[in-house]
Amino acid sequence: MKLNTSFGQINFLDANIAEVIINENIEITLEIVDEYDALMAQHFSGSYAVLVNRINSYRFAYEALLCIGSEQNLKALAIINYNKASEQQTRDLKSVRHMDNLNIKEFSGLELGRENAIHWLNEQLTYLNKSETIE
Repeated sequence: MKLNTSFGQINFLDANIAEVIINENIEITLEIVDEYDALMAQHFSGSYAVLVNRINSYRFAYEALLCIGSEQNLKALAIINYNKASEQQTRDLKSVRHMDNLNIKEFSGLELGRENAIHWLNEQLTYLNKSETIE
C-alpha cells in the first residue's frame, strides 16, 4: 500500500515496516513530524520499523531533529544514503539524538542498501518480539 502525504510518500512494505521517501527540497518541520507520527499511529497498532530512503535531498528544522523517531512503537530506523550530504545529515541526526539511544543503522543506496536495510529491520523486529515474549 502506498500513501501520498504533504511531505512525500509512505510505502507500507509489510505488517510492521514502512518505507518513507521525502520529496525533494522539503524542510522537515515539527508539523510534518506530527503528521508523520499520526499516520504511523493510524497504520500500526504495535511495534514497527521504518526504512528512510533518502533518494531526494531535504533538510530538517532543528526542532524536528529533536523529536523525529521518538514515537513509542518505533523500534528500528534504517536510513539509506546515496551521497555525502545525506550521510552527513544522518550523522547529525545521530549526534543530536545520541542520548536517546535510537536504534538507527545506515546503509548505502549504492550497495544493495534497500535489501540489506529491510533484512536488518526484520531482524530487529524479530529480536524485539522474542524479547517481549520472554518477559
